[in-house]
Amino acid sequence: MSYSFADKVAVVTGAGGGLGRCHALELARRGAKVVINDLGGSVDGTGGSSDAALAVVEEIKELGGEAIANGGSVSDRAGAQSIVDDALNAWGRVDIVINNAGILRDKSFHKMELDDFATVIDVHLMGSVNVTRAAWPVMREQNYGRVVVTTSPSGLYGNFGQTNYGAAKLGLVGFMNSLKIEGAKNNIHTNAIAPVAATRMTENLISEQALAGLAPELITPGVVFLCSEDAPNGVVLQAQGGQYSVACIVENQGLDLGMDASAEDIGDNWSSISDLAGAKPRGMLQLSEV
Repeated sequence: MSYSFADKVAVVTGAGGGLGRCHALELARRGAKVVINDLGGSVDGTGGSSDAALAVVEEIKELGGEAIANGGSVSDRAGAQSIVDDALNAWGRVDIVINNAGILRDKSFHKMELDDFATVIDVHLMGSVNVTRAAWPVMREQNYGRVVVTTSPSGLYGNFGQTNYGAAKLGLVGFMNSLKIEGAKNNIHTNAIAPVAATRMTENLISEQALAGLAPELITPGVVFLCSEDAPNGVVLQAQGGQYSVACIVENQGLDLGMDASAEDIGDNWSSISDLAGAKPRGMLQLSEV
């Protein structure tokens, strides 16, 4: 089996370095035309420069591929729209959206300024919403699309000092869970990648010894698969150091205590209610499109 992206157009946000750069380069190697979006700011989202995006464009051109740079901010609706518009103006379609752009403003919750909380939500969650929303009508018209959002173990499991980041990252899973339903009839598959990798965003969070085995290039095969025609729909793929696994929300059988159950009844039966033996994923009833 071999995945080719010839005649496909991809948008990769935050592609001036780290994971986004790796994803963009590999898609280009496989024939995709790529919009390299990067605001060019620092890890906390301040500042801006087009140098990083332009450098990746040059790398792709040296490989014989096609790419253009875009410096729009994903957290700004006009900026997000400009990313998709650049793809349409250059190549007439958008087949793949990889929402990778992100920032960090870590601090324990009692010390965190709410503006910093909101800014992280705006970039990670609303940035992914903005870019995907700009591409969505195009994908529906084409009856084809692949959307990848970037979640994180911090969102799935929590991490000290990252309430803003974790909230945004788990919010993306909720976003994906509904998009997978809405896009299915138009062959639009939406999935999430949950990476652990050595990037400038993780260099202060992970030990130097651990970082040595967590090259960002080791995440990209998972993302490429999620961009392919064989992609599943509505999956959280975890990736780190060449290891891949699926994370999901599960539900146990629980215990029926009757309609007159009290809080004390729940307390008395908590061991049975919380027993996860035999727990399995369960989807909710799907509402028809409105």
